[in-house]
Amino acid sequence: MAALMTAIAIRDGAGPAEALHAVQVPRPVPGEGELLVRVRAAGVNRPDILQREGRYPPPPGAPEGLGLEVAGEVVAGSGRWQPGDRVCALLGGGGYAEYAVVDARHALPVPAGLDFVQAAALPETVFTVYANVFEHGALQAGETLLLHGATSGIGVAAIQMAKAAGARVVATSRGAEKAAAALELGADVAIDTTCEDFGAAAMAAGGVDVALDMVGASYLAATLDALNAGGRIVYIAAQGGGVLELPLVTLMRKRAVVTGSLLRPRSADQKARLAEAVERVVWPWIEAGAVRAVVDRSFTLEQAAQAHAWLESGRHAGKVVLVT
Repeated sequence: MAALMTAIAIRDGAGPAEALHAVQVPRPVPGEGELLVRVRAAGVNRPDILQREGRYPPPPGAPEGLGLEVAGEVVAGSGRWQPGDRVCALLGGGGYAEYAVVDARHALPVPAGLDFVQAAALPETVFTVYANVFEHGALQAGETLLLHGATSGIGVAAIQMAKAAGARVVATSRGAEKAAAALELGADVAIDTTCEDFGAAAMAAGGVDVALDMVGASYLAATLDALNAGGRIVYIAAQGGGVLELPLVTLMRKRAVVTGSLLRPRSADQKARLAEAVERVVWPWIEAGAVRAVVDRSFTLEQAAQAHAWLESGRHAGKVVLVT
């Protein structure tokens, strides 16, 4: 008889936060090139909410369960990993559980000085920021990043990573408290969009070279106005509308690039390449203290419904994490 474990399921396949509940399921079995990890903590991300609502199905071949990032101990090793190694890892799904199967190439060592809760806040966030800000956005030292959603899990990582790379950061958020938190994280300019025109403020700060946008259509005009010549807008979500009306004359005049990407649907080989780059570039920043894991609040695995409700409330500043 297969060993069982606790995992989180969605009642009736989709629904509100209250649809999340703990169940007993068979422990997964790793295949060739995979690790079995005893999960100690799992990050909670907005794609988990979309999947719970039935709007973001797992890509082909990915586990059906929620959870895109974990930290824990290796139980069954592969490649460079041995049983007992402390790792954090990017997953295609299945992280909301006591055990998870991980592509060995998508695991990274827990950075020195971090516990499992802090480490679980890193993979999905750091991979996303690195791919979109530094690869698609090609942010360089001396340039300025415009960051929307400054106190989201992505936001707190992007502020710190951009500063570590020698860039300036103009950060937007809703509310004075969140704007103050962005400044504490290192943003050069923090804009409270509830009472200030972020486009005008960004232009007054000298304009921006890269914009990381998770809002979408409702912010396009002001973001494009603030963009310097040769600037890049990178979309990673569309919470404020997913269909853009692009003013082509402005786009051409500024020689602007509009792009975007999703992390989860990328191939295993693409994620492995990203893991190598993140370990080479970002892990030294973390271990030097230039980038830290910012955890807003943690919940037990069985409190996954409360964790989702808290994330959906928008009151968090940093990552929400489940502890097993």
